[in-house]
Amino acid sequence: MKRIKRTNSFELVLNITDVNFIQPPREAQRNAVVNRAMKEFTSDLESLHEQVKTFVPGATVNSFDDRTQKALEAQEIMEDWQIPVMKKMTDAIASKGGDILEIGFGRGIASEMIQGYPIKSHTIIECNDTVIEHFHNWKRNHGSKKIVCVHGLWQDTIDDLGLFDGIFFHTYPLNEDEYMRYVNGSITFAEHFFEYAKKHLKPGGSFTYFSNEVDSLSREHQRLLLKYFDSFTVKIVNLTMPENVKDTWWANTIAIIKATNP
Repeated sequence: MKRIKRTNSFELVLNITDVNFIQPPREAQRNAVVNRAMKEFTSDLESLHEQVKTFVPGATVNSFDDRTQKALEAQEIMEDWQIPVMKKMTDAIASKGGDILEIGFGRGIASEMIQGYPIKSHTIIECNDTVIEHFHNWKRNHGSKKIVCVHGLWQDTIDDLGLFDGIFFHTYPLNEDEYMRYVNGSITFAEHFFEYAKKHLKPGGSFTYFSNEVDSLSREHQRLLLKYFDSFTVKIVNLTMPENVKDTWWANTIAIIKATNP
């Protein structure tokens, strides 16, 4: 089976070599789903053509040093352009209060935002010793509020925690292996955390993470979300990107996702 889709800018060729691949009861059904897939991919390419016109050049970052205990500068942990993203993400999971779980303390910007909501408790998982010192200094400014820091990797500690009304996941690959497996090999870095978010959300709870999506969600991303969560919403945030941004993000918008349990 061969399908060709041509536009003024490109030619898309699909050659299905396995006769049993996508084989519904009727040939007309097969044609319908394959043609739809071709149409959607064509639309994606045309959208990408428009999106990349807004990209900033960014800076080349080649270092894959292990960052588990590395002393990082503030902008290495999180660049300032992400602050509006943090605000929308914290609003998604903390605006209704309750018990909040935050994965990665970082510069404490999101933690401070979370504390601005009428929450009951705030649990933070952080593995970096230097960042932990910053956490303790930050916590002193919040008196007797119920704030707990779990020192360690989330993979090693989360099973000992309970259920939460909101879960905020915004951490980064700690080494080259995580980068290749969970950035290059996934639709979003948070993908390997989805099953844990599902397990630790209360009914009606909300989960958010850095989406790696510019202006919508791919069908792959949607399927992955619906595998674990009952529903999700998407909001688009406008960004002001520095020309020499060091993160792997260059677009002037990003999709904010709020996934919920029934």
